[in-house]
Amino acid sequence: MALDSLFLHETKKRMISELLDKYINENSSEEDNNLKELYRETQLKVLMPHMCSGHLQGQLLYLLSKISRCKNILEIGTFTGYATICMAKGMLENGIVDTIDINRELEDVCQKYFEKCGVKEQIRMHIGKATEIIPTLDKKYDLVFIDADKANYAIYFDLVFDKVSAGGLIIADNILWKGEVVNEKKSKDCEAMHQYNLKIKNDSRVESIILSLRDGLNIARKK
Repeated sequence: MALDSLFLHETKKRMISELLDKYINENSSEEDNNLKELYRETQLKVLMPHMCSGHLQGQLLYLLSKISRCKNILEIGTFTGYATICMAKGMLENGIVDTIDINRELEDVCQKYFEKCGVKEQIRMHIGKATEIIPTLDKKYDLVFIDADKANYAIYFDLVFDKVSAGGLIIADNILWKGEVVNEKKSKDCEAMHQYNLKIKNDSRVESIILSLRDGLNIARKK
């Protein structure tokens, strides 16, 4: 294919993708105004704002929490709390989200929006290293959401597995790493994502699927 034709082809694909994203957003349940405000503040004031889950991923997490009738949820990687709020909104009344983050600097932002969204009493923040905090949590979880340092995904999976109820979900974010996972040469973080995907695929204790939503989600259900 000539270079000019290839350029037009890629441009057309990108336009179609943008139009589909717009269509999907417009025809999914509307985003909560407080979540819109949180997303906007994250984009304007926080380093690496692309780490914020956003509307579509947040809505999926909300629905999975609601469909699964979650009582206890564990989140590894809070950031500014967008996903935390969505999962808390979907869970059963009096349910609890334990959320872990190493960065104390964003705690005030999180707490402000937990309160605005009416879920402050359902969320317990733990500041520190997840590898040290997870072993201290003595409960069974219906859903675990992993969205932290990529090199430790496999370690987090092993640490939480026995704490997940039968039929519970373990969801990992950024699993396609901007599409790099299909490349022969991978960055360090991308290789970690690839190895995590292989680990889940070959684990007979779970059944799983990878969704291409946003930067990719690996959803595993414990048998």
